[in-house]
Amino acid sequence: MDEQLADRLEKIESNLAHLEHLCEQLNQVVLEQEREFAKMRLQQQKLANTIETIELDRIRSTNAKPPHYQ
Repeated sequence: MDEQLADRLEKIESNLAHLEHLCEQLNQVVLEQEREFAKMRLQQQKLANTIETIELDRIRSTNAKPPHYQ
């Protein structure tokens, strides 16, 4: 009986070690994805600001100033 218990315990410990390793790998993937998402958010914000600036410049260039402003 003790040998069976020892085998079961060894198998459980082995599985736990494997799960801990897998959990660490998954955590690294999540951290890398968060870094990538942060980069993409920054790029998206820069693009949005650029588009807004271009659109404002386009609106200003198409709206002529009234004669009394010139």
